[in-house]
Amino acid sequence: MSFSPSSSLPSSPSSSLPSSPSQIPITYSPAYTLVPTYECFNRCSYCNFRVDSGSDKWMTLERGKEILTDLRESGSIELLILSGEVHPNHPRRKAWFQRIYDLCELGLSMGFLPHSNVGPLTLEEMAMLKTVNVSMGLMLEQVTPKLLDTVHRHAPSKRPELRIRQLRQAGSLQIPLTTGLLLGIGETPQDWRDTLAEIAQIHRHWGHIQEVILQPHRIGTQQAEAGTAFDTAKLPQVVALARDILPDDIAIQIPPNLVQTPEILLACLEAGARDLGGIGPRDEVNPDYPHPHDRTLREILDPAKWKLQPRLPVYPQFDEWLSPRLRDAVERWRRQLSC
Repeated sequence: MSFSPSSSLPSSPSSSLPSSPSQIPITYSPAYTLVPTYECFNRCSYCNFRVDSGSDKWMTLERGKEILTDLRESGSIELLILSGEVHPNHPRRKAWFQRIYDLCELGLSMGFLPHSNVGPLTLEEMAMLKTVNVSMGLMLEQVTPKLLDTVHRHAPSKRPELRIRQLRQAGSLQIPLTTGLLLGIGETPQDWRDTLAEIAQIHRHWGHIQEVILQPHRIGTQQAEAGTAFDTAKLPQVVALARDILPDDIAIQIPPNLVQTPEILLACLEAGARDLGGIGPRDEVNPDYPHPHDRTLREILDPAKWKLQPRLPVYPQFDEWLSPRLRDAVERWRRQLSC
């Protein structure tokens, strides 16, 4: 049976009865993605997102406000700020970072909950974004340096030590963080274990990683090299491995639009995945694979066992790390979802 998702927006969160004792909650985040720019100085061979520097007009605040105004009744909660990267020494780096900050501030002022995933940042940049983000993200991808000779040979910011440093910086700043593995880019099962072990070690020190994404690479029409897709039949095996290595308080996330069949998705849930990530009108990283609508997911999940429910982009155990302004915004949404 094929998994043919819809590309429409998530429906508005509505009231629902509490889960019965036999039901297991499966969460997702009703989300919309704003892209300040697709320009990126990295050239990952599998990328379906980036464009060359100078070939993209940056999103203006005026355009951002137009989009968010139209979204107010859509049911979207999370505002994912996802950007191509500007080199740390580029003369436009400061303007790029300011645009990201301003879009987060705009989204927050309009009632959304920002979550930024914009590549490696300095400690000072992360501290600034903490004031306008309820959580942040950075894919660790894989810790093996051998990929710097293959898919990451033209991607300086994919050096594992840079990304590990950012995970640690987020912990030192008490920023709730999402990270994850990209699967099928030339790594081995031992690389999976090493990457998961690194994440587990960092979390045991700081306690700030709320979820780990296991993202299978699927072939897209815009990537520079053909490559090979990850065999998603192996994804339940990776979920089980992650559940064995990661601390219990880290949720495992599976992107349902990248899973080929409902059977594999259900097998991933049986193996320990409990979150389906942001569900919105477009997956900017994988534009060839539309997100499923939450109604589609409800049809797949057996209601006697699974309960699909929306969540916020920050998990409740991290609310106390937020500033009073962010905590107030989060509490308003928590009250709405509980009605």
